[in-house]
Amino acid sequence: MRRLLVPVALLATLTSACSLSIGSKPTQSAGSADAVNATTLPTSGEPVEAVVQRVLPAVVNVTTDIFQAGTQQGQGVGTGFVVRSDGVIVTNCHVVENASKITVSSSAQDPKQWNARVIGGDCLHDLAVLKVNATGLGTVPLGSSASLQLGQRVVALGYALALQGGPTVTSGIVSALDRTITASDPGCQVCKNGARTYAGVIQTDAAINHGNSGGPLVNMQGQVVGINTAGDDNAQNIGFAIPIDSVKQTIADAEANPLAPAAYLGVVPQTVTAGLALQFGLPVNSGAYVLATTSDGPAAAAGVRQGDVIVSIDSQTIASGDDLGRVLNGLKPGQAVSVVVVGSNGQRRTIQVTLGTRPLPTQLP
Repeated sequence: MRRLLVPVALLATLTSACSLSIGSKPTQSAGSADAVNATTLPTSGEPVEAVVQRVLPAVVNVTTDIFQAGTQQGQGVGTGFVVRSDGVIVTNCHVVENASKITVSSSAQDPKQWNARVIGGDCLHDLAVLKVNATGLGTVPLGSSASLQLGQRVVALGYALALQGGPTVTSGIVSALDRTITASDPGCQVCKNGARTYAGVIQTDAAINHGNSGGPLVNMQGQVVGINTAGDDNAQNIGFAIPIDSVKQTIADAEANPLAPAAYLGVVPQTVTAGLALQFGLPVNSGAYVLATTSDGPAAAAGVRQGDVIVSIDSQTIASGDDLGRVLNGLKPGQAVSVVVVGSNGQRRTIQVTLGTRPLPTQLP
């Protein structure tokens, strides 16, 4: 078993995403606020019911069509949620990647429907930000995943199994925090061996099934704390969500500067803690541990290896995975930077890396 698989024993059976494919051929991916509607939760009714009343107007169905040589090859179904009333929507990258057409439908009894386009995202972290031509949409506020506690109650909403009659609601608790998982995703264009590696994800026992991908995992205040992204077909009550704190900046960047290029290193980082250092026998107690490098990414091409710990970029100290993201946000694609890493043998190396451009979901013509 490779080291990046150690934290979770059942990784081999995970399916990235839970997008559901319909038709003769599956999609490539069979397998992220303003004040509008930011009202106080109703005081009557059961707590979960109150959360659903608050969040449901912002949950949308995301349908993708793939055409090749003028012929439809399949259709995928996933979920998204509205974060800005003028039509900014968050979902998973794998839900929309390689789509020829993206259609978004509201969760109303008489659904409205819009064509959508990608305006931003980060496929390495399975995030896509979409835009539809609409105004006055219901929104859901983004909460904080950093404050989550084991056993805390959460609710997941999404279009599970593409069932007729609107989205499915499931509830449960936060089962674990800071999981590292690997999930199959043959359509991922930046993944090695057709698999995504996620660090720091939220595990929940709220049911997350095919079709839930891209939907919100919310706390009992009706705030998004995670983006539902993966589940295990061979296990019950085990699902995973991307923590919202890890993608807030990318969402904000897409809103402010649609399709603006962002710097890309091509590594999946995990914060070095005392426990991680002990588990892997690391020679340092802080930094960004490289769980994996992406296929043909700048880091791998320059010589950064899985198992290295990044401790500095562009003369800026890297003490955590969050530091790595923050520093990269201040750099530009094409910029040459010095990356200081410490290998498993304790050897410190300085590597010159020319940063790439963060990959966005690919839409086919």
